[in-house]
Formats: sequence, structure tokens, C-alpha cells
Amino acid sequence: MSAVRRLVVEADGGSRGNPGPAGYGAVVIDAATGETLAEAAEYIGVATNNVAEYRGLIAGLTAAKALFPDAALDVRVRMDSKLVVEQMSGRWKIKHPDMKPLAARAPAILPPSSVTYEWIPRAQNKHADRLANEAMDAGRDGRQWEASASTAELDAPARTPLPDRGPPGDAAAGAAKARAALAAARGAADTGTLFEVNTGASEGPEPTDVTAAPQVGWAAAPDLGAPATFVLLRHGETLLTPEKRFSGSGGTDPELSAIGRDQAARAAAHFAALGTVQEIVSSPLRRCRETAAAVADRLGLDIRIEDGLRETDFGAWEGLTFGEVRERYGDDLTTWLADPETAPTGGGESFAEVAERVAAARDRLTARYAGRTVLLVTHVTPIKTLVRLALEAPAKAMFRMELSAASISTVAYYGDGNASVRLLNDTSHLR
Repeated sequence: MSAVRRLVVEADGGSRGNPGPAGYGAVVIDAATGETLAEAAEYIGVATNNVAEYRGLIAGLTAAKALFPDAALDVRVRMDSKLVVEQMSGRWKIKHPDMKPLAARAPAILPPSSVTYEWIPRAQNKHADRLANEAMDAGRDGRQWEASASTAELDAPARTPLPDRGPPGDAAAGAAKARAALAAARGAADTGTLFEVNTGASEGPEPTDVTAAPQVGWAAAPDLGAPATFVLLRHGETLLTPEKRFSGSGGTDPELSAIGRDQAARAAAHFAALGTVQEIVSSPLRRCRETAAAVADRLGLDIRIEDGLRETDFGAWEGLTFGEVRERYGDDLTTWLADPETAPTGGGESFAEVAERVAAARDRLTARYAGRTVLLVTHVTPIKTLVRLALEAPAKAMFRMELSAASISTVAYYGDGNASVRLLNDTSHLR
């Protein structure tokens, strides 16, 4: 039996804009000597950081396989992307649809039992990082990266041989033991966990989910790049707002009241002082467009209209108070409050229908504005829906949220599909 060839693959990827012009770099190193055996880099057009990182991984594994097509390999992949390392190690679930096919390609290049993954700080990944930047520079100049012109290795720190860690079977056995321990621990504690993980059948991209023990400290958080940050501004008051009347997308489409216009102006001053909003998106309803216009005029930005952000159609309840609806349509109201599939009287929208519409708008906007901070000017139900979907809470959770006129809430959406609720119902800018 031939000796196992021990290699190190260092890979990196980057995007100038996320998404933006992107490239990757990868280097194959002899683990015994620290010698560079192969380099790979490519400009890949417009893509996200995460896509570029995965492309770098795939290129590095492909180069390792091409160098020794008939040899038994023990490959240690070293990357500064926590996301790729944790997902490919089987500890984090792969949720984002763009990541799944890329993650599936890696185990098709080399047997998963022969590859292990290690996170390293960015400072220790300079060779691959420089290759990725050379590729992006080449793309900026309208050409592709050429190995003969690369100086990436000159910036790389001196390498020392890696200690022998035993045959690859030992690493696979250790991983199997770790997975068994996670499975045994599943359900042993009733506390929440920070991350979902999966065991990962060795030949497939869709492993079985298990639950990992919580990571220790925020230092364990993944490197997901800049999220799409949605600053959710509820429109200012209309004449219907202080009377707490149902005011949806099937009613009179009221304008802002004098108080509402003042609230919009205060919100505009607040965002001007912060200087963080890069885009503005609004519901098509008048009260939102007027609120958005106050901010847009102050910031010098355009407004994009997104129909998916409109308020619920409350059917026959439009313009009525809660008490009036209780008096006239008591049974319908009781059912509506208990069942998210039930629509208001007279052909309105159910909470389930609104959630489907809002989620579709969310997905469109996160894809369009990855890495940017966007002001979404919308209504009570869409904002509460975005928050409760981010929290993976049931529909009835919306009845436990307070959302004042012209209040600000914030949700950040990361490249792996996860979300972080950062703020809810802030009205400090109105005082």
C-alpha cells in the first residue's frame, strides 16, 4: 500500500461589495516541508463573500487532487471563513440555497474521510488572501489572473512543517466519536443552543440534523461577512391611528396627519444624524410613501416601492375599531385571533397569507441588498411578521409585540440564511 501524502490547502475568497466583484485564491502546501506545490486564483464576476470562499475551497481541493490523482491523500484545509469551516465540518447547518450546491461539490472531489477543516485567523491566511485580491484586481482590469505574474507567495509568512497527526482514518474516527457524543447529548439539556449542526453522511450534501452544545463566548461567532440590515420604520400617524382602527391595504389609504408628518420629519433627522442608511424601500400605501419621502429628501436617496411590504387587507373590518369588529363580527374575530389561516370577514388576508407575501419580499430584498443597510418603511403587520419569522416564533407571538407609530426596529440577515433581531419599537427619536 502506498504511503499517505499529507497536504495542506489554504483557501480564501472575497467580494468588493458583497455582492460585488469577487475572486478566490487557493494554495496547496506540502505538510511535511511547508513547500508551496500549487496556486489557484480566479475572478468570478459578481458574487458574495461566502460564494467566493466556497469557490476557493473547491479550487484548492481540485488542485490537490490534480497533483496526486492516484495517491492516498490526507488533506488539512485551513481557512479564515468560520462559515465554510463549520459547515464543511458538519457542525453548522447549510441553509442558504446558494451554499448548498457549492458545499455538495467538495466531498465529490476528495473522500470526506481524507479531509479535515481548521479555522485560522486572517493574518495566517495571507497567501490565499493575496491570491484572491490579485484575482479581483485582474477582474477590475478586464483580465484573468495569471500564475506567472503572481507575487502572493512573497507576502506569505514562513511556514514550518506540520506535526504528524496520524493517518486520515484517525481523524475520521475522531469525528465519528464527536458526532456520537453530540447525538448522545441531544435532549440531555433543555436549554437553548446557539447553532444547529448536522452529522453529515460521508457521501451526501444533506446530512441529518442534530443539536450541538452551545459555543463558548461570542468569539465563536461565524465570519459571515456584512449582513443585509433592514431598519424597519413604521409609518407616521394617520387620523385613524390614535383611534386604533383597522387600517390595511383594502381601506381608504389615508395620508399622514399633522402629527404623522412631524414624526416622519423627526425620523428623517434621526437617520440623517446616524448616516447609516444606504437605500430606502417603501410599501406602496400613501402613509408609508409620505414617511419614506421625508427621509429620502433629507438623505438625498431614491425610494424603491415593494408591494410585498403593504399592510394586511382587513376586508370588512377596514376603518372599524376592535370593539366595533367584536360587536359586529364576534365569531369571525375570535377565529381570526386563534387561527393564522383564517382571513378577516369579507375576503381579507389571513396572517398566513401575509407571512408568505412578506417572506417573499424579504428574500428578494436580502438578495438585492446583501451587505447594505436598508430602510424599509412599512406597517405593523409586516414589521411584526419579519421579527417573528427571524425569531422562528409562532404567529400568535405578534399579539405580544408593541409597535408604535414611527417606531424603529432592526433585523440583520446573514449569508447563511440566519437572522438577528437587534432592535424593536424604539421611539427615542420622537422625544
